[in-house]
Amino acid sequence: MTTTTSPQGRTELLRPDRTPVRVLVVDDEASLTELLSMALRYEGWDVRSAGDGAAAVRTARAFRPDVVILDVMLPDMDGLAVLGRLRRELSDVPVLFLTARDSVEDRIAGLTAGGDDYVTKPFSLEEVVARLRGLIRRSGTAAARSESQLVVGDLMLDEDSHEVSRGGRNIHLTATEFELLRFLMRNPRRVLSKAQILDRVWNYDFGGQANVVELYISYLRKKIDAGRTPMIHTRRGAGYLIKPGE
Repeated sequence: MTTTTSPQGRTELLRPDRTPVRVLVVDDEASLTELLSMALRYEGWDVRSAGDGAAAVRTARAFRPDVVILDVMLPDMDGLAVLGRLRRELSDVPVLFLTARDSVEDRIAGLTAGGDDYVTKPFSLEEVVARLRGLIRRSGTAAARSESQLVVGDLMLDEDSHEVSRGGRNIHLTATEFELLRFLMRNPRRVLSKAQILDRVWNYDFGGQANVVELYISYLRKKIDAGRTPMIHTRRGAGYLIKPGE
């Protein structure tokens, strides 16, 4: 596979054909499935989900995932049985088990059955993502993409050199301004809420600190949009977005 870089500087993975990594999430807890799916989509991955073993096998057959997150306890069959069926369809796909069990015996059973890794509930989303990235890399599904530039209209941001320019003119940004612009440019034409921006750029929850987002948006506008067609826009009551100047 190939790689690019996320708004937080993480290396993102792509398939050899430069399409997003495909992840199948199998769990009968709808809220947990949605939470995992949201986190994985933020990584830029293509995510499908299934709530039971039969649906997992059907989805895997059609979707051909690059990695599978599989709950051991499913309503229609044991996760180990599901793994056996998945292996008949996709013999080499890496599988990360999710389970509320934490005994050594359960871990050994899952790994012996062909699972590649094991995470016990409750878990952090960061841990699951890190485990998946490791499985994908070790499976040889991913490789590096050389491009490091984000481009929206005449605005260019180089994630490796941290250089920013608009219309060929260099723009100096502070580290925080750079991270904010990178998050906006990673999501062109998409409205991002203050809460989303706080979480991804400042790494903390809303907490009444929305004024810091407004402040840094104003800083960016003075540097990016000054004397030019505006690219950074406000959607009152919703958030901010960036799009090519018209």
